[in-house]
Amino acid sequence: MVSIKDISVVCGVSVATVSKALNNYKDIGEETKARICQTAREMGYVPNFASKVLKTNRTYNLGVLFKDAAQSGLTHDYFSYVLDSFKETAEDKGYDITFINGRVTGNNRMRYLEHCKYRRFDGVVMACVDFYDPEVLELIRSDIPLVTIDHVYNNRSTVISDNVKGMRDLVQYIYRMGHRRIAYIHGTDSAVTQRRLSSFYKTCEDLGLEVPPEYVREAAYRDTTRAWIRTMELLRLKERPTCILYPDDFAYIGGLNAITESGLKVPDDISTAGYDGIALGKYLAPPLTTLEQDTRRLGMEAANMLINIIEHPKTTLADQILVEGRLFEGGSVKRLPAADGEQ
Repeated sequence: MVSIKDISVVCGVSVATVSKALNNYKDIGEETKARICQTAREMGYVPNFASKVLKTNRTYNLGVLFKDAAQSGLTHDYFSYVLDSFKETAEDKGYDITFINGRVTGNNRMRYLEHCKYRRFDGVVMACVDFYDPEVLELIRSDIPLVTIDHVYNNRSTVISDNVKGMRDLVQYIYRMGHRRIAYIHGTDSAVTQRRLSSFYKTCEDLGLEVPPEYVREAAYRDTTRAWIRTMELLRLKERPTCILYPDDFAYIGGLNAITESGLKVPDDISTAGYDGIALGKYLAPPLTTLEQDTRRLGMEAANMLINIIEHPKTTLADQILVEGRLFEGGSVKRLPAADGEQ
């Protein structure tokens, strides 16, 4: 293996000069720096990562704690895009990422915090986990730099989708299309669900819409079976809704199956809308009306925020970044006559 000393001999300079050139120090001439770097490349020099860790006290490795209730892993249509953006941004800044799973050797089980210390992560990003799990809270209370996605803790930085505005934009659009009987199949209890549900009720109230209790039902995110059941329940109501909102675009597939099996058609007989803006929804016929989340910006902001905490620990305060989505009108919401001449 080629060493810095080998390069110094070939270039006829000191080991210190080679080290400065390879680390892009400014107190040596550009011509000398270029010659040393070129020689290092030609000799096949690879930096000693262990030495870098000892020198900087950093591993340049970020932990990712991601686990959704449906156990979908990286097939999760929404979070896979968020984490891909996080990975791309982190790698551009010289960091690797490793998923935290708690299993390190064989069947030995480590708590999340133990795994983070074992891997010596410089920082951790958390997404779609049970944020009240004792192991998660132990990690939150630790001194490891950490950023959460879509959940807020005191004194921890977070990147959040603007679910309040997103739901408001979605309901207002459906209202403008003439709908006054709007049902909502929401996800299971979480900070995201609470914001969306509160925004749904508040927007309906502001628009003067009554929301009967039977119009609001629960189904887990990405649970097509439960969405099918809840949709059937809504369709059997004496006065069924004219539009049904789903917890996410993937769960909507179950709802669409229920509507089709009931001999109805979207949007002619009943209108529908999802949430997230995954690619699948755009290939349906008709394309699903939904709220597209900015997954790329969510991941990018989370990576930049975490790396800033790691590299500037004394000057970085806990912060909260709100990321807006945008309405995708699609074609699953029919315009009703009630919209004509009405504000």
